[in-house]
Amino acid sequence: MESSRLSSSAIYRCCLLLAFGTLAVPPIAIGKSGTATAKVVGTHSWAIRRQPSQLVNGTPVVIEVAPPVRLTALSAKWLEHEVLFSYDAATKAWYGIAGVSLETRPGLYPLELRGITSRSAEITFSQSIRVQAAKYPSIAVTVAKQYTEPSKEQLERIHQDKTVKQDVFQHTDPEREWSGKFRPPVDGSVSDVFGTRRTFNGKVQSMHQGLDYAVPTGTPVSAVNAGTVLLAGPLYFEGNCVVLDHGQGLLTLYLHLSEIKAKQGERVARGQEIGVSGGTGRATGPHLHLAVRWQGVYLNPATLLTLKLP
Repeated sequence: MESSRLSSSAIYRCCLLLAFGTLAVPPIAIGKSGTATAKVVGTHSWAIRRQPSQLVNGTPVVIEVAPPVRLTALSAKWLEHEVLFSYDAATKAWYGIAGVSLETRPGLYPLELRGITSRSAEITFSQSIRVQAAKYPSIAVTVAKQYTEPSKEQLERIHQDKTVKQDVFQHTDPEREWSGKFRPPVDGSVSDVFGTRRTFNGKVQSMHQGLDYAVPTGTPVSAVNAGTVLLAGPLYFEGNCVVLDHGQGLLTLYLHLSEIKAKQGERVARGQEIGVSGGTGRATGPHLHLAVRWQGVYLNPATLLTLKLP
């Protein structure tokens, strides 16, 4: 096959796309052997955007894909997880939510896209994405002894809670329920950030997997986006908590509530009150702990709240 020569204007357009965080690449056609082959067709190309543009361990990411042809379905593999996409007619693009775990090391990781065309043909494309290392703080925390040296009965309760959470986390909706920008659950300042390395009572070490808001007991807590209530009840460490399923493997958790105002199975809207803040469970005082979980991976809620979404 003869190679085609790019004009100076085409090169300029490519530079612009790269500068603004969009990667334009040739569409993928299916060859006679059944393997995927790259083929340039006019000016059409894959266009891939992601938010945020710079990824670190612990980061949630929204991936926007404009494929070269009309698709009936789109999915991807990213860091050994399946990324689920939904089509937005207004922007004529596909959107999926993914994330980078705290344990992910710096490096290049492939995003493997797979689409199904209106003619039931499969097209694929791979793009390598760089992950960098984030710097997280360390602090010492003092809590009641029962949370660092639990009794036999308390250990049994902790084990029961673990089983409950595992069962809840398995029943997520692959379809997108979230819509538009995620909003803060309370009006208050942040008292502890995601990723903080904590030492409890000088002994027990853990990683802070959420975002803490310094709000007094009785502060209304609202859903950060539309979703379905997977869990609404008390747990040993989490206290009174609510877990919302936003679809595409994305969950949000609201911990240490003094009162729960949502029921399991209920559909809630963004901004709807689902509880009242408190200090139940393993907490040093009244506050709200917001956590974001994607397919078993905890992500930085502060980043999710800054993303611009359709």
